[in-house]
Amino acid sequence: MYTSFFDLKENPFNLTPDTRYLFLSQQHREALNHLIYGINEKKGFIVITGGIGTGKTTICRALLSALDQSIDTALIFNSFLSDNELLQTITQEFGIPVSKEGETKKRYIDALNEFLLENFASGRNTVLLIDEAQNLSLSVLEQIRMLSNLETEREKLLQIVLFAQPELQDLLCTPSLRQLNERITVRYEIEPLNQEQVRNYIEYRLEIARGNNENVNFSHGTHKIIFEYSKGIPRRINAICDRALLIAYTKDTNSINKKMIKDAVNDIGKAYLTKNIYPSKRKNNYLMFLIIFFIFITSGLILTVNWDNIFKFLSNYHLY
Repeated sequence: MYTSFFDLKENPFNLTPDTRYLFLSQQHREALNHLIYGINEKKGFIVITGGIGTGKTTICRALLSALDQSIDTALIFNSFLSDNELLQTITQEFGIPVSKEGETKKRYIDALNEFLLENFASGRNTVLLIDEAQNLSLSVLEQIRMLSNLETEREKLLQIVLFAQPELQDLLCTPSLRQLNERITVRYEIEPLNQEQVRNYIEYRLEIARGNNENVNFSHGTHKIIFEYSKGIPRRINAICDRALLIAYTKDTNSINKKMIKDAVNDIGKAYLTKNIYPSKRKNNYLMFLIIFFIFITSGLILTVNWDNIFKFLSNYHLY
């Protein structure tokens, strides 16, 4: 709606994971470097975690476009799968034929193994990427671990990359997934942007969308407010800026001030913007508080109950 008013080629703050708008902050660059290293060195398992809206899916798509032509990839977006459906989806994504009459788990694994060996013999690498991996069931994660057993004496035949919210790390720490957790040799967690990065992020996206014109101006102090409300989460930054541009459009001005940012936040809803993107961390902090509180109360009760005995002991030795 407002793109023509600001003389923009397109909306710079869409919520879709467009790799053209990928702002390579230090943490996003590190995530991409970890991925490329793990795949090229055939480390087997790679896990990239980050809160909701931190850019995991965009990084995933950027990785696909950056990989060498000698690498075959399969990307799975739907993580609500059974172990059998997972194997079926993997073979479909890699274009591996499996007889309709023989769609058993063993047939899928045998067909995949044959495909991986052929790729290895021809000097090709094979990568499986799974987005939203925190939704995978325990049985599916165990099946993924079993797929990592497809290997030669020297290296892994299949590189497995999991993109997930931080809850996956808690899941991997459970006793039943200990073997899988120990096989993950490359990990990285994408942290939110800091205040300076938020400013650079906004300017970068505007530069991509507007070309050489300067028809959009965020006034002094607006970036700080955006950072405070977004907590440095790219998706939230996009939501705030998109609404702020709409407000500026309705007011027939190309300058976005602090009041417009606050109005944008109110329109979106502060509850959405202040929602914790790391629920597992918040839960752990709460549990730690309860433990400390319990210890404090218990210690107080013990001292209260035994105080008379302490006084008697001191009196006997004339210490009180």
